Amino acid sequence: MPLYEHVFLARQDVSSQQVEALVEQFKGVIEQGGGKVTKVEPWGLKSLTYRIRKNRKAHFTLMNIDAPPAAVAEMERQQSIHEDVLRRLTVKVEELEEAPSAMLQKRDRDDRRDDRPGGGRGGRFGDRDRGDRPRRDDRPRRDDDGDGIGGGDE
Repeated sequence: MPLYEHVFLARQDVSSQQVEALVEQFKGVIEQGGGKVTKVEPWGLKSLTYRIRKNRKAHFTLMNIDAPPAAVAEMERQQSIHEDVLRRLTVKVEELEEAPSAMLQKRDRDDRRDDRPGGGRGGRFGDRDRGDRPRRDDRPRRDDDGDGIGGGDE
């Protein structure tokens, strides 16, 4: 049977339990069609690049599917008429990855970044301590002749 990676986006105001119920519903459709879902990865609530049906965020879920095309088409049809599903994408692949997807690996990296000194606030200089530098107005002023006193050529 063909192998597919399928991602769908559920509305932001749907709870995680309702997203799990959606996954179970769509798994049932695949299994009724003679296929199986080998892996489900909930990626969580993420911000969208642009609004989709007035939603700024969505629950992302990845499903690895081993099923005939008719079962996948029926699942997509049901998702297209379901009011809680914003978008869906199914890609036919040569083989399914059993390891965690890149999205889950990215979330692990983000979690580790928060363990660094400074709380993971990034940037090039964000975690650098400024130390006991004098305030800018307390520093001696430089001028052209180097005596530290503004004025002229005396």
